[in-house]
Amino acid sequence: MQIVGSITAVSSSLLVGKAGPMVHTGACIASLLGQGGSRRYGLTWKWLRFFKNDRDRRDLVTCGSAAGIAAAFRAPVGGVLFALEEMATWWRGALLWRAFFATAVVAIILRALIDVCLSGKCGLFGKGGLIMFDAYSANISYHLADVPPVLLLGVIGGILGSLYNFLLENVLRVYNLINEKVVAYKILLACTISTFTSCLLFGLPWLASCQPCPSDAPEACPTIGRSGNYKKFQCAPGHYNDLASLIFNTNDDAIRNLFSKNTDSEFQHSTMLIFFVTCFFLSIFSYGIVAPAGLFVPVIVTGASYGRFVGMLLGSHTNLNHGLYAVLGAASFLGGSMRMTVSLCVIILELTNNLLLLPLIMIVLLVSKTVADAFNGNIYDLIMKAKGFPYLEGHAEPYMRQLTVGDVVSGPLQLFHGIEKVGNVVHILKTTTHHGYPVIDEPPHSETPILYGLILRAHLIALLKKRAFLSNPVRIGVEAFRRFSADDFAKKGLGNVDRIEDVELTDEEMEMFLDLHPFTNASPYTVVETMSLAKALVLFRQVGLRHLLVIPKISNVRNFVTFICLELDSSFFVCFFMFLHSDYGELFYYIYSYYFPLVC
Repeated sequence: MQIVGSITAVSSSLLVGKAGPMVHTGACIASLLGQGGSRRYGLTWKWLRFFKNDRDRRDLVTCGSAAGIAAAFRAPVGGVLFALEEMATWWRGALLWRAFFATAVVAIILRALIDVCLSGKCGLFGKGGLIMFDAYSANISYHLADVPPVLLLGVIGGILGSLYNFLLENVLRVYNLINEKVVAYKILLACTISTFTSCLLFGLPWLASCQPCPSDAPEACPTIGRSGNYKKFQCAPGHYNDLASLIFNTNDDAIRNLFSKNTDSEFQHSTMLIFFVTCFFLSIFSYGIVAPAGLFVPVIVTGASYGRFVGMLLGSHTNLNHGLYAVLGAASFLGGSMRMTVSLCVIILELTNNLLLLPLIMIVLLVSKTVADAFNGNIYDLIMKAKGFPYLEGHAEPYMRQLTVGDVVSGPLQLFHGIEKVGNVVHILKTTTHHGYPVIDEPPHSETPILYGLILRAHLIALLKKRAFLSNPVRIGVEAFRRFSADDFAKKGLGNVDRIEDVELTDEEMEMFLDLHPFTNASPYTVVETMSLAKALVLFRQVGLRHLLVIPKISNVRNFVTFICLELDSSFFVCFFMFLHSDYGELFYYIYSYYFPLVC
């Protein structure tokens, strides 16, 4: 559905990009491999079972997203850096070379397909090779006097990017209210936006006047074929409509026209201003409807038109041509909207093949990001917040340093003893939805009450399904593993998760016991209750934890349990399951949280 929907959305009049759907497609394929394939469609292999765990599945999804960016922009190194900067929550050396390998394979396959399509049988696919928007200029030069306009470009790009994010966030909130209703409203909204966009784009070129074809045009004027810089659009022979040349092209061709060198006299000031305003608002209203849509290409188109307009205003007061200002404008708008730096810099360089602009691109990205950060968050965080996705930020807010972990917990704890009655296990699993539970040992199984470890919900259900029950509450040790294989505790695929409701037990079995010791993680991550909340957040995020146990320094505290959500500020929302237990002078906190990575 993503592939077909992306093709139809991009090829229609909607101002949407293909990068987001391709990242999503790559992540979905990787997730499918990480859960062992698909039994429904017979796409299963035994070797895939080695990836059926949380860590490898996260790594595969990260590599899939990197491959999606590499395929969308033919930028393999940019794809790796995008996954590092925006997708991965926990980066390590092994993941780096795996993502690099995935994007290298993408680049090789793209190169092979481009060679096959050089005959023209694939339409415009092979045009430009691996460089989509070639803006290379061997004789480019810039001086100190060119730096202030570039800095101004970055400042304005940051302001426009933050305004873009603000408007998009509010439009998405309205769209979410509409999409929550019946399906007919979703389809009606998409049809309305598409119809309005088509009518607007067809009518706007009538506002632009026809221009005489330049005598030194690098291609036929007016353009013959589907793409080009000189669309005729109701003009007399030997003339072209510059606004139609941008609108009646694909987004990629429009970007190519804006980035083109030696075309300083081909576009009017009014054309650039109309095209910028149109792209700015249409990209906002086109995103969020029921169609796979990305933001990269629309933001590049909008930023390129803004940058070229600034270059036209500067005129002869700068050494840079208008095409290079379009490249810098796209970089500034990307930095102001998406707030990435390294990956965007490399992606732009791979797109344009203009390494000589590297210092200016770095400056404009840093300036635009710094300015935009003063107003709101990056576009991906705002979208996740508008859609209600739980997300844990990678940094701690300053006020968190004034709080301890013990300041934010409350509630009665749901826990298990090392040897637990089957009926108690079933009751807790049916009445709670937690992903894991602490396990404690008490006399006579230990001298004093101690925290033994952590056991997962999926493992408890596996024990119940296998009926690994005991008649008496005694420890059986490692002999319990003889009844199980590694596949019994492997990570289940999406839609194949075992449910406690599917386990049927007799009254006699409910009175039996389970020895949880062999199946418990006896070395979970623990912190003391006096640890700074900011430090605990950084530990939880950077180590890639899913559970964190908090142990106290005090005793004789009453039992209590709850589930709370903390809205730390307007752009930081964290949900924790938090539990507290006190018995025999010992106190345990249990913090449980989900983290969902960003997929565009």
